[in-house]
Amino acid sequence: MTRPRILFTCGNEAAYVRNLLVRRALLEQFDVVEVTDDRPGSLMVRNLRLLPRLLRALRMPHDLVFAGFYGYLLTLFLKRVTLKPVLFDAFVSNWDTMCFDRQSFQPYSTLGRLAFRLDRRACLTASHCLLDTTTHRRYFVDTFGIPDSHISTYYVGHDEELFYPRPAPSSSAPFVVFYYGSYLPLHGVEHIVRAAKLLEFEPDIEFRLIGDGIMYPLARQLADELQVQRLTFHPPVPYVDLPAAIAQASICLGGPFGSNDKARRVIASKTFQFVAMGKPTIVGDSPANREIFTHGENVIMCRMADAKALASAILSLCRDHSLRTRVAQQGLQYCQDAFSMAKQGLRLREIIEQLL
Repeated sequence: MTRPRILFTCGNEAAYVRNLLVRRALLEQFDVVEVTDDRPGSLMVRNLRLLPRLLRALRMPHDLVFAGFYGYLLTLFLKRVTLKPVLFDAFVSNWDTMCFDRQSFQPYSTLGRLAFRLDRRACLTASHCLLDTTTHRRYFVDTFGIPDSHISTYYVGHDEELFYPRPAPSSSAPFVVFYYGSYLPLHGVEHIVRAAKLLEFEPDIEFRLIGDGIMYPLARQLADELQVQRLTFHPPVPYVDLPAAIAQASICLGGPFGSNDKARRVIASKTFQFVAMGKPTIVGDSPANREIFTHGENVIMCRMADAKALASAILSLCRDHSLRTRVAQQGLQYCQDAFSMAKQGLRLREIIEQLL
């Protein structure tokens, strides 16, 4: 039996984690033709470079077009030039991200209204949309008036080829509390810094933060002002080198720990990676994380935007080896059972079959 052929494209880098994992899941069930652009340039430049190649690809046999992240502009274009279904991975809201998370402009300014209209129009234009959590899906339904039946939840999962258990650090190694990320406001890195200050009296605990981003200067400034000991900042590492860095951790911080509403609607991709590597992982006690994770079983949850609660969660894991072991082992098994590439492929097939 001939497998359906999916034309995959995206506006952001094809190697972006969400795009990478979606493509691999699609390959589990479909023939995939990829039209992407990873050359240097702005989002608009990349999109413009894609258009001629997309037009050529659309003339070839295909059954559905998958517009990955960031595909808002591409989705509007695709629905004008193809009669085939367009499945759009919305993933984030422009309006929410720019107006409330990053606060780049006001919600009801000219740019804010344009961002709102782009979110709504692209989602309604697509044949169907994906979002990363059910909480996020409900936000799109309630905020932009997208029909509930028009959106499906698709959790990001993890890259099985990279994120699997590695040898644990030796017993003589420091007890490392690990975070990596892009320092977005929703991550709440300032609460990690404050938790590190609160735990200075624990001589065995060391905080290690990897990454860069818009909140990085403020996090460094806060650490300097508080004179935090045993906390080190490190530059970003290539995606393929992340497992080696994670392997050295005793506890991983998945978050998000921020105070804004978006932090409560998403599950960090790093959380799946940490859990899949068999690491005891602390996440924010949010509606999104509660959709699939359970406190005390496969993760430890703590109150969000609360350095004392985060420090308490870290200390409880540090002092209880059996708890660390149980949460790590159960988390690993859960991730392997529920979010393997095979399972992710089946989930996409279930969604796509309704569109063909």
